[in-house]
This record gives sequence, C-alpha cells and structure tokens, in this order.
Amino acid sequence: MNTIEEPVLTPDDMPGYRILVINPGSTSTKVAVYVNDTALHISTIRHKPEELLPFEQIVDQRDFRTRIVLDWLEENHIPLRFDAIIGRGGLAKPVAGGVYRVNRKMCYDTYNAMRKHACNLGCIIAYELAMKQAKPCEAYIADPGVVDELVPEARVSGSPLMPRICIWHALNQRAIARRHAKRVGKRYEDLNLIICHLGGGISVAAHEHGRAIDANNALDGEGPFSPERAGTLPAADLIHLCFSGRYTEEQLKKRVAGQAGLMAHMGTTDIPEILAQIEAGDHHAKLLIDAMVYHTARSIAAEGAVLKGKVDAILLTGGIAYSEYITQGLRERVEFIAPVHIYPGEDEMKALALNALAVLRGEREAKEYD
Repeated sequence: MNTIEEPVLTPDDMPGYRILVINPGSTSTKVAVYVNDTALHISTIRHKPEELLPFEQIVDQRDFRTRIVLDWLEENHIPLRFDAIIGRGGLAKPVAGGVYRVNRKMCYDTYNAMRKHACNLGCIIAYELAMKQAKPCEAYIADPGVVDELVPEARVSGSPLMPRICIWHALNQRAIARRHAKRVGKRYEDLNLIICHLGGGISVAAHEHGRAIDANNALDGEGPFSPERAGTLPAADLIHLCFSGRYTEEQLKKRVAGQAGLMAHMGTTDIPEILAQIEAGDHHAKLLIDAMVYHTARSIAAEGAVLKGKVDAILLTGGIAYSEYITQGLRERVEFIAPVHIYPGEDEMKALALNALAVLRGEREAKEYD
C-alpha cells in the first residue's frame, strides 16, 4: 500500500462537523477527513496491480478497500467517530442531482450495476463504515455520474432501441457551477451555464437554473473524442467493425472507451507530453489536439442552442483545463456565445465534503433513494 498524505491537524483540534470522505478509483482509494470545510487529512492510497489481481470483479474489492480505510484511520490516530460519511456515487440507476442518503437498496443496486467501475464501491464502503461506528451516522453520496435531469427532447434518438442517456462529471460540474455563482454574487439556480469538463473523458452539459437539462454520455464515448474516449462514431462503420471478426466484444468496448481517442491515435493520454511534441514541431500531434478542441467547441456551441442562446457563462474545468493551449483554442471558438471562465482541475473530495456539510447544516435536504 503506497500512501500520499497531506496531514494538517487532528480532528479533535477543531470544533465542528466531522466528515469522512471516500473516493474509490481504479487503482487508488482517496480518503479525507474534514472538519466543516477544512481538510485535516487527505490521502491517496495507491493499490499495486498484484493487490487487485485476486479480485475477479471490482465489487469483490469491497472488504479489501474497507479494511484499507480503517487501517488508514488507525495509522493517523483518527477514531471512527464522524457526523457524516460520504462516498463517491456509483453507476446505478439514473437519479436527479443532489445529496442522497445511502440505504440498503442503493448498495444492492450499485453492487449489481450493469456498468462496472470502482466508484460503485463508494456508497457501499461509506454505508458499512457508518454502521460500524459506536454511534452510527448517516452515509451519503452526492451528484453521481448518472445524474439525469434531461428534458424529454434530449432523450430521443433516431432509434427507439437506443434512447439517449447521460453519464457525465456531475459532481465536479455542479461544484464548479456553485463556485462560479458565488464568485459572481448569484445563486446557481439563477444562472444558465454551459460547463465543459476536460479530463480522460469530456462531458459537456447545459445547466438551466440549477438543472442539467442536456449532457452527453461521456463514459461510453458520446460527444467529442478525448484522451481516452472515441466520442461519437459513424454508426454504420461501427456496425461493420462489430461484424468484421477482427475484434471481440470486449476489445471493441475498449476501442470506444479506454484505448480510444488520443490513446488510439498516439499511444498516450499525457497532455503535457503531447503539447511538448507540438512545441517541438510535431504537426500530427497538433492536428489531433486541434481536432479535439474543434469537436469539443462544437459540442459546447450545441448546448448554446439547447439554452436558446441565453447563456450567462461558459465554464471550463477538469485536469486538461490547466493547458492554456487547449483553453485558449476553445475560448477563440466559443466566446461569441458567452464569457468563458476557467476553473482548472477537479476537487471531488472537497465537493463531496461540502455536500455533506450542507446537509448537516440544514442548508440542503438529503434525498431518499428508492
């Protein structure tokens, strides 16, 4: 177990609500302890491939990762005594945005979810740890990737066999929306925003007065191509490829998400590395990044039509938003729609903590999952 830690204080040093945050990723588990909105400990616990090898499915890692969190608390002399425990939301059924209490049905649905991802462990671990406390507390999730607030028109595709769904960076997008609203002295619910999360996948959503009425399925490849995703592909060509006999179903899935996008073209998802190649005169690398910017800008502009041109701001966020080359390229193409603001990076841990804190303070009502 390789741990990266940023200890600040012990939880008993400060008065306030004690919140444990758990964010499982494919090769790591992020854990944080907050008192109110102050992070006292933040750690990224890396999992070596050989540690995860014995587990046939991701959900089988439940006990392993729960023990990892308990050991981390013990090593940092932090008692299992929290006012709330919040985990990253999983990929169960679509829900409206907000904070949800974790219950047994949510754990069951997430454990058996069709889409397998480490984030599915978030609510399960949070619930189990909340029940383990001497004085049990509530476990929560907030704005999982399956938040679905689409208007009816957005759900209709050209085939009744395949209605549109959205799987997107709901947690970070809504956190950034609230952050921007506070910055301009307004409420998130008072603004019309187009938000683009630039990461391994790229999600673009139209936020109308606090609801994301349109968003792409960034997990399965819809929308612009990205470092790891193919984006929207020509349907007939994809069908031909499926029946060509050249690839298995699993191989083709990876050609859509995981080994697609920049990875398929260049063998890397490392944006700084690709930008360095452009700086060194690599014209092919420049074409690919410029094409990614082009298709992303086109998706952003399309959301302008969804909002009927009434857009207060366009927000760019995610890890790739640190790249001035990419954000400037997007700004040049879309700033005619609305002012562009850049909020680079993603702080999912703080976003989760703030959602739990809002419930504890009575500023936001937790929803029931059914």
